[in-house]
Formats: sequence, C-alpha cells, structure tokens
Amino acid sequence: METSLSVIATIMVGVLIWWPLQNLVLAVFAWRSPQRPRSVRRTPDPVPFWIVIPALNEERVIANTVRNALATGTRYTPVRVVVVDDASDDATPHILAGIRDPRLHVLRRELPMARQGKGEGLNTAYRYILDIARREGTIEQTIVGIVDGDGRCSEGMLDEIAELMAEKSVGAVQCRVRIHNRHKTLALLQDLEFGAIADSAQSLRDLVGSVGLGGNGQFTRLSVLARFHPGPWSACLVEDLELGLRLHLDGIRVRYTKSAWVTQQGLTDVKRLLRQRTRWAQGNLQCFRHLRRLTTSRFVSGFGLTDFLIYLLSPWLTVPMSLLLVGLVAASAVALATGSTPGGLVATVDTLPTSAAMLVGLAMLPSLLWGLVYWVRLRDENIFRCLFAGLLYPWFLALGIIATWRALFRLLSGRNGWAKTERLTEDGQAAPSVPMSVPMSVPMPAPASVPLPLPRPTTPPATVDPGVTQPIPAEVLAAAERTRPVPHPLAETEPTQRLERV
Repeated sequence: METSLSVIATIMVGVLIWWPLQNLVLAVFAWRSPQRPRSVRRTPDPVPFWIVIPALNEERVIANTVRNALATGTRYTPVRVVVVDDASDDATPHILAGIRDPRLHVLRRELPMARQGKGEGLNTAYRYILDIARREGTIEQTIVGIVDGDGRCSEGMLDEIAELMAEKSVGAVQCRVRIHNRHKTLALLQDLEFGAIADSAQSLRDLVGSVGLGGNGQFTRLSVLARFHPGPWSACLVEDLELGLRLHLDGIRVRYTKSAWVTQQGLTDVKRLLRQRTRWAQGNLQCFRHLRRLTTSRFVSGFGLTDFLIYLLSPWLTVPMSLLLVGLVAASAVALATGSTPGGLVATVDTLPTSAAMLVGLAMLPSLLWGLVYWVRLRDENIFRCLFAGLLYPWFLALGIIATWRALFRLLSGRNGWAKTERLTEDGQAAPSVPMSVPMSVPMPAPASVPLPLPRPTTPPATVDPGVTQPIPAEVLAAAERTRPVPHPLAETEPTQRLERV
C-alpha cells in the first residue's frame, strides 16, 4: 500500500513540476520569428491563389468574409474565391448572389450529399479548382487556402505565403489565428490561447518540423493536395490536423508564420464552447491511429516526434490524470476529517496552508506568465485584462478536461454526428444550430476519373439558380469592406459569378 501511495505521490510531484517548466520553455518561443527562406528569390511571375470558404448557414458573416478574401489579392498574388455552400437554408445563397465579382465562384451542394462534414465540402472545392488549374496549366503554381465563414485575412497575407512557398521544399503554410470579438471575457481567453500559447507552440514546431495545420488560415500547394486525390481531407472531426499529419508522413514540409494571420469569432457561451472543444478532443483521439506510422517515419525528426507524441497522447492521458487529481482531492478531504495523511500522500493539518499555497502557485504562475507574454507581444489589450485572462485560464483548461471526457464517451459509443458551430451577431447572440445528422463516416462518392496522371473529376454542367437572384440586403453589407480593383488575369473569360450545383 505504501509503495502504491509513493508511486502516486511521485507522479503528482512530477506533473506539478512539469507544468510550469513546460510553459516556461514554451513562452520563450513567443519571441521567435520563423526564419525566412535563404538564397531563394521569388520569380516575377504571379502566384495564383484560391481561397476556399466552406459555408453552411453563414448569413451573419459571409458577406464581409468574402469581400475581405477578395481584397487580399494583389498584382503578384491574384486571388479567386470559391464558396462551398453546403445546402444552406438561410439567406446565405441570396447574399452570395448579391456580391457581383468575377473572381467569386459558388458551389452549391445539395442534400442528401451535403452536410457530411467540412472535409467533404473542402474536397468538392479542391476537385473544382484542380479541374480549372489543369485547363489553365497552373497546377504547380496554384496555392489553395482555407478561410472559415467568419475569417478575416490580414493585409499582405498572400505575399507572405508566396514568399515562404518560394522555397520548393515547403508544401504548406499555417498562419497565425486571432479572435476579433475579444471584448468578451470568454473570447479573450480564446485569443490568449490562439494568439500567445498556440503561437509559441507553432513557433517551436516550425523549428523542429512538426507544424500543425488549423482549419482557418491554412495554405497548401495544389500539387501537394493532388497527391491525395480525390480527397485530401478526410471525415475526421479535425480534418485539418489530420491533413497536416499526412503531409508530414509524406515528407512535405509545413511552415508557420506569425506575421500573416486570420481572425475569427470566439465563442462567448460556455455550452457552445464546450461542444466545440469536445469535437476537437474527439478528433484528436481519432488521430491517434497515425502514431505508429509517425514513430517509424523517416521524415519525422526525433524532436518532431516528441512533439507529435505529446499532443497525440495528451487527450488519452487527460482521463487517468484527472481521476488521479480527483483521488488526491478526496484523500485530502479524508485527511482533514481524520487527521491521517494516507501514508504521507497529503499534507498534515499543520502544513496544509503552506502546501495549498505552493499548489495554487504552481498552477497559477504559468497562467499569469502567459497573460504577461500576451500583453508584451501583442500590445492590443491593456495589461490588467491580460493578467485577468491569465488568472482565469486554469478554469478555461478545466473545460478542456470535461470536453475530453465527453469526447471519449462519444468515441466509445460511435457517435460522430455534430451540430455546426454557430456564428454570432455583433451583440454576441448566436444563430440557431444546424444539425449535421448524417454520419461523418459515410463517404461522398468520388467523381469518375479518366486515365491521366491526375484524373479529371466529372462535374455537372454549370447552372444558375433562379432562387438566388435577389439582391444582397443593405443591412448585411452595411459594414462590408469594398474589394480593391485587382482583377484576376483570367477574369475577362469568366462570368460575373459562377454558381454550380455539385
């Protein structure tokens, strides 16, 4: 019995020491900027970009998102935007029809093939872009980016991506992610997580070769996506993370940039945030299946493998570690009531205040450190809000533990269907949820192929939907930014807006 208690005590001490040390090391990388390509010059030829926006009932945000994406193009980084309307039943189709820009393409997916997960929508856009790029002869030059329905791109983003991808070994780039409604406390905590903590982690991963792809702000060469034809994205609940793992396993280098970023809405309701994090945790659990291949891959370095092991094993370790923590709290309660210390596992009544202070200090100091890093590095929030966010961050992490438990139960019960994350209006109220009741394990049939090196998918002829010809509501576009007059070189051969049913 005493031996078991000694082992438990050793594990808990190790965890308490590891937590602040890990965060201290990670915080150092908040000051690291990923290196620019050396001895690589960009050609004067334009680099064609496509930005894919998956859309399902995005009436509250889609107008500004599309106009912002169109505005990112320059003479040297011409951009076209393809919106995958996944059978929206709100005003999304009407709003898209009101944006008259020759660079905008709209793909309408219909039920029952629609709403099978974000990955299938992205695959539809990929096949559509591949077909056009093949006809234009630009597969090797084209870069495909993903921006969520609430995303806003930073100025000069595409120039930054093109510079990083001037190095031929780079196949994908992940941009920094920020939260643009961080005036709300819960959204501020998410911005602390993305803008400081995840940013530092990605900066470290850029050094060791294990950068992860996120669902927002990821850019990949079309020729790289074509390696996984006809569906680069899977039915995994974190299809973005899994694509990144597949790229690493295939020896494709992924870079990270913090000088180009995408902002998105943060969730301001605990219930919806918990549902989102449960989906993420379940997706991470699903990605565990890649662990064996990672450990044997000749393309993954030792440091990179260590990082992969940490974030693929962490969800599985969260459950037993949380049980251990609950057991320790229970043992402490028993010790207070009886005066016993269960083999020295918990502090005595006399030393309890000192031990409790040390425990709280070890738990809170890393969070306060991140609040300070957040303020020093970003300087767009006052120091008191940043430190306040740091104080609350341990409670935010507790939501992650609850989400992991929920994710494990969902995984074991075979439940993979999800309600889409709702968008918010400016007053923070959420739109009604849209259930995605079709099991995500049901694949969408692949398009027919012909005997070419890269099979050309079969698509139905372009049709114009007469139901989406209404003008865009003025109140929706009131805050929309105008697009800059940077036409795509091929725009004159295209209709004002292309809408196809797939």
